[in-house]
Amino acid sequence: MNFSSKQNRILSIFLASISVFLIGSGLIMNAEDKPIIHTKYTVTVSTKKIAEAQAKTDEIKVKDIEIEINNPLSVDVKEYLEDVEKLSDSTIKALKLDTSLVNINQAGSYKYTLIYNKKKYIGTIKVKEKELPNVTLTLKTINLKTKDALSSNPRTFLDGEIPDEVYNNLTLDISKVDTENQGDYTYYIIYKGVTYQGKVEVRDPGPTIITPSEEEKDNEKEKEKEPESNEVEIPNKE
Repeated sequence: MNFSSKQNRILSIFLASISVFLIGSGLIMNAEDKPIIHTKYTVTVSTKKIAEAQAKTDEIKVKDIEIEINNPLSVDVKEYLEDVEKLSDSTIKALKLDTSLVNINQAGSYKYTLIYNKKKYIGTIKVKEKELPNVTLTLKTINLKTKDALSSNPRTFLDGEIPDEVYNNLTLDISKVDTENQGDYTYYIIYKGVTYQGKVEVRDPGPTIITPSEEEKDNEKEKEKEPESNEVEIPNKE
């Protein structure tokens, strides 16, 4: 079919218009698709964040605990948990506490366990020695004769009374004292890391002094009271 030049121009304009329309429609459709994709991405991220927050809320964290020797252990599960306020009541009730490995009568570090849905959470309980009172000790100077026995009781060396809990934690060192030989020696008492020094004086015994008895003293006094005799004995002459 032959078209005139005028008809060809009209046809070209028509086809060009259709092309522009189709291209514009495609751009519009692409522009409309972007918010939809963005919306899906936002929903996915939000869901993930909610899941992470929920996991942190239900996370079980156990404490490391210190107690003094001979003190009883708590049976309240909450006492062993960090951030207990973030856990639900149902989770707390489902927790089982096991402190069977802890010896409260002996100082040391022990493990305990919290069990939840067959999963174990392990913490540490430190049993520490009882805090001792602060005291200042005053030591005696001990005087002995050579070969006398030296006591090993710390109370013998202390001036004044002390509580039993202090006495039971004293360390006495008399290893430097030689009671077989005359001399001045040092002994030591240690309490709470503080060392106190005292002196032991060992002396040879002096000469034995015998004092008269009371009866002998009385006899001597009677003799002193007797008057001297003036009689003169005249010899016999035969």
